[in-house]
Amino acid sequence: MDLGSIFFQLAIALGLGLLVGLQREHVTKRLGGVRTFPLVTMLGAISGLLAQSFGGWMVAAGLLALTGIIVIGDLAELREDKLDPGVTTEVAMLLMFVIGAYLVVGRREVAIALGGAVAVLLQFKGELHGIARKLGEDDLRAIMQFVLISCIILPVLPDKTYGPYAVINPRNIWLMIVLIVGLSLSGYIAYKFFGSKVGVVLSGILGGLISSTATTVSYSRRTSTQPELSRVAAVVIATASTILYLRILVEIATVAPRLLWNAAPPILVLALVLAASSVILWFRRSNEPDSPPPLENPSELRPALLFGLIYAIVLFAVAAVRDFFGNRGLLVVALLSGLTDVDAITLSVSQLVSTDRLGGSEGWRLIVAATLSNLVFKGAIIGTLGNRSLMTRMFVPYFVTLVAGTLMILMWPG
Repeated sequence: MDLGSIFFQLAIALGLGLLVGLQREHVTKRLGGVRTFPLVTMLGAISGLLAQSFGGWMVAAGLLALTGIIVIGDLAELREDKLDPGVTTEVAMLLMFVIGAYLVVGRREVAIALGGAVAVLLQFKGELHGIARKLGEDDLRAIMQFVLISCIILPVLPDKTYGPYAVINPRNIWLMIVLIVGLSLSGYIAYKFFGSKVGVVLSGILGGLISSTATTVSYSRRTSTQPELSRVAAVVIATASTILYLRILVEIATVAPRLLWNAAPPILVLALVLAASSVILWFRRSNEPDSPPPLENPSELRPALLFGLIYAIVLFAVAAVRDFFGNRGLLVVALLSGLTDVDAITLSVSQLVSTDRLGGSEGWRLIVAATLSNLVFKGAIIGTLGNRSLMTRMFVPYFVTLVAGTLMILMWPG
């Protein structure tokens, strides 16, 4: 390693140490501050440099020596009855030593990112503790269930295709479950944090992230017993339906990025139509207070398995219908599957486009058709569960969107 590279690495170690040291100096006077942390990080970097010539035991020796110094410092404070029961600073010192060593032997970008992350975690102590306090047992359960789904079950599933048409891949199916549950869980946690402070528009946005269909059911039911909430419910349902289209674009971008070029323009047009309707409904809303309805945990294993089953069935049905009836038969599958779940057909079509089994032009049309079918289903929900006022307010936005979507499927170029 040339001399310039060595000095550059030491300069980065010094800078990272100063960054964390400044933060520690600002909040505590014990053990380590603006001078100690730069020294610790550079000690790690020097240990990493020495390890290249004398072996990895140099890093181990440096880490052991630093641990001894930390213990001596804590014992001195213990004798003076000044010892803080927390160990954040001690752990930060050990971590900065390791980051200094990794800066030399590993990837520089990773070391810089880790050093910055340490400073951020230390600085936002109050905010992080506040988040932890706000999370209830149900919220933690939801997060841990997502960890189970994404970090424990997903890695052990076989990455092989099974059955006719070679479209059933257990790992791929579960990966789609992780994607959908992750999107829904993000909205669920945000909804929980805002609680009763959730506004009308934000209720619709978060409801669309979690499930626009479930949001439609919840607010429709409420209007049957609380007719005065019809205006508010209309805004929430229209906004949730708008977010559905943006959620679809995220799913397409994740599974089949090249389909996004075909799908984004028509889907954004439909989103704008519903967004404009939401704005009009918002200006006509009442000032009645509203509180968000109770939510179901989106990371429960049973609903996740059910979605995986629906996704696998739709994926197989799309491949089978295309084989027997050609692309024309796919429209029927899209319309039927989109009635209750747009995610499954969106991911299925995106998967087929990504593997060159379906063209981009046919793909986005099937997805749009599924969203229109879903709008019809939501309209039926509103008509069945909601009151007449809500149905009247949602008729025009849904009708205009259905007409616009149908015209795009038939006439949109490409």
